[in-house]
Amino acid sequence: MDKPSTLRGKTLFITGASRGIGLAIALRAARDGANIVIAAKTADAHPKLPGTIYTAASDIEAAGGGALPLAVDIRDEAQVEAAVAKAVDAFGGIDVLVNNASAISLTDTLATPLKRFDLMQQVNTRGTFLCTQKCLPHLKRAENPHVLMISPPLNMDERWFAPHVAYTIAKYGMSLCVLGMAGEFRADGIAVNALWPRTIIDTAALQALPTFGPRERLRTRKPTIVADAAHVILTRESRTFTGQFCIDDEVLRSAGVADFSQYLHENAAEADLLPDLFL
Repeated sequence: MDKPSTLRGKTLFITGASRGIGLAIALRAARDGANIVIAAKTADAHPKLPGTIYTAASDIEAAGGGALPLAVDIRDEAQVEAAVAKAVDAFGGIDVLVNNASAISLTDTLATPLKRFDLMQQVNTRGTFLCTQKCLPHLKRAENPHVLMISPPLNMDERWFAPHVAYTIAKYGMSLCVLGMAGEFRADGIAVNALWPRTIIDTAALQALPTFGPRERLRTRKPTIVADAAHVILTRESRTFTGQFCIDDEVLRSAGVADFSQYLHENAAEADLLPDLFL
């Protein structure tokens, strides 16, 4: 493994970074002194979910990073183009793109309205493709450029499709971008990888679910495990580490981490953790 370094002075364009895993990745990079472009929809406080692009910016700056909060709907090409231009104007370039924003509906075929199907396709697959396309000219000029999708390893087993085929298609679309773009951009030295959690991750969106209570929360890991794994990936040599479908705890073990208790809630046990989808 390449020896981890730092993201100091790097500029990360992170979609969906106002809360959850996206914000955790941003805060970890901010501790290095990185600049974070917060490309997310939540400019005004959500009635059920905490965090906006502005509260995220405040947290990132408090952690030691630079922050540029931008209200962006990644389904809108003009908004993405404008956000990329503002990022480059503010920080001089883009070194890393994290395609984190995602829409989810774990519903079967009859229970998935076409409006929801379209949303998942537009945010997950199309949004990933669009953001990568618009960041690409700037990534080509970066010293150690990375694109990281928060998406699962590809597995054509029926069981990952049958219960929620629409969501799986949309999420696997992000992973298919990894497969294709890693090969397409290899000559440019741009790494394209995927990262997925071993277990369910405790996020504000999950806590808002009526079926998610204190007992269920004890069976999740904190978002910091994904953030720490992302940091390891994003500090690796982009020309030699690409096209990989990574799992958070495997990445950290490869970096020498042996104790994962820091990612557990108090009184939680590793043996009781809930595995995430697609693993």
